[in-house]
Amino acid sequence: MGATSRSERARLERALQLAREFKRRHPWTPLPGPQTMAYQSQAKIIGYGGAAGGGKTDLACGKALTRHRKAMMLRRVGTELTGIEDRLEELIGNKLGYNGQKKIWRTQRPDGRPLQIEFASLPNPGDERGYQGRPHDLLVFDEAANFLEGQVRFLLGWLRSVDPNQQCQALLCFNPPTSAEGRWIIDFFAPWLDHKHPCPAAPGELRWFAMVGGKEIEVVDGTPFQHDGETITPESRTFIPSRIADNPYLMGTGYMATLQALPEPLRSQMLYGDFHAGMEDDAMQVIPTAWVEAAMARWKRREVKPRMDSMGVDVARGGKDNTIISRRHGMWFDELLAYPGTQTPDGPTVAGLVIAARRDNAPIHIDVIGVGASPYDFLQQAGQTTIGVNVAEGSTATDKSGRLTFPNLRSQYWWQIREALDPAANNGIALPPDQRLLADLCAPRWRLQGKAICVESRDEIIKRIQRSPDYASALILALIDTPRREDLPGAHTSGAPPYDPYATLIPR
Repeated sequence: MGATSRSERARLERALQLAREFKRRHPWTPLPGPQTMAYQSQAKIIGYGGAAGGGKTDLACGKALTRHRKAMMLRRVGTELTGIEDRLEELIGNKLGYNGQKKIWRTQRPDGRPLQIEFASLPNPGDERGYQGRPHDLLVFDEAANFLEGQVRFLLGWLRSVDPNQQCQALLCFNPPTSAEGRWIIDFFAPWLDHKHPCPAAPGELRWFAMVGGKEIEVVDGTPFQHDGETITPESRTFIPSRIADNPYLMGTGYMATLQALPEPLRSQMLYGDFHAGMEDDAMQVIPTAWVEAAMARWKRREVKPRMDSMGVDVARGGKDNTIISRRHGMWFDELLAYPGTQTPDGPTVAGLVIAARRDNAPIHIDVIGVGASPYDFLQQAGQTTIGVNVAEGSTATDKSGRLTFPNLRSQYWWQIREALDPAANNGIALPPDQRLLADLCAPRWRLQGKAICVESRDEIIKRIQRSPDYASALILALIDTPRREDLPGAHTSGAPPYDPYATLIPR
């Protein structure tokens, strides 16, 4: 009897030893379905999630432990990294090699290769620059919709490895955004998330994107191509949706009932991954998103266009800025013309592009602060009706109620585009359906100072969202009504006084 017991104990100990060895060699295995699809995906950038409970954190930890050598885990707020750290400790079995002060974990992969996992947070715009030049072969943006688009794109520039055999990937895990600032994630994964996309992509399908002239475009495949003497290599991207129903470990815990009990629109967001439910604007957003979307829904392409009434020009200020030209025909705005700053290096070049786009002697409104002064001078010398607008100048206008004032022209013009887009105005305003324009128009916030409506400055917006609202700036300038010389009373009478556009500037 004793011998039998010893034999059984030996077999049990052997089984436990084999189990421990298997656990060491296989600390994590993806769940069948979406998690396996994301784990095996060859895309350079992988979007994953869309609903709560789909195993986003586990996928991030599993990929880091089994597929990569130098990973960085990011959350917008540092205290939210604790869940990832705890799950890694469960999978590894200990916390040896973790430096809590430096937020770096040095351990080994199951195959014995060294593994370094760094933890980082980016609570403020500009924090990402502290990681400049530090390459990683895996970047995990947990709750990616909470990050600024500029933060994500900046860090993607250091997604690389010195090992030619190491696959480099970025994993963006996220639920549907709940604020306007998170809408960029829908545009970033537009073929999968934007229901208006002309060519939708299937879950896990690879699509390729390339940055050409400062603008990201979708291309057919990953074949390198030439543009202005530069070889551009497209990068692959995909999105894989997951829900709690794909996670058997959570299905038996009652978490499903918790999600079902949430109030709308949070219920649809967390339970079904609905990316169009309940996204809320900031309370002090100048222009409600729904107003812009309604104006874009009214827009139809026109082969025959009415008379061009006005043009707005926002000149690139260098870096990633664009020179934008907006053309208005009545209350129908044509598609915006965008030129990267590298293509508009001087005043004559900008002036030439404006003249080529001008029709019907339309007055040209150009921001003359800084770099706009040079093209303004060249347009004036070319005999074009050009109005230089300095948005820092004081304003004498009021809002449509007649009760509120503005400290400067910038606040006045932003408020006037708000009033024009207000559905109550019923003016049929139609804007081209451009996600960049929508994002720019919805970017600024305002405050009331006494009786004055104060809209954020360009610098304040850039600091907050890390981009300049160039598209909206040009459109706002095009909304300004300046009568043509030939439309003024007595314009065809001999001896008429010289035309002074400033004297006839009529704010809407």
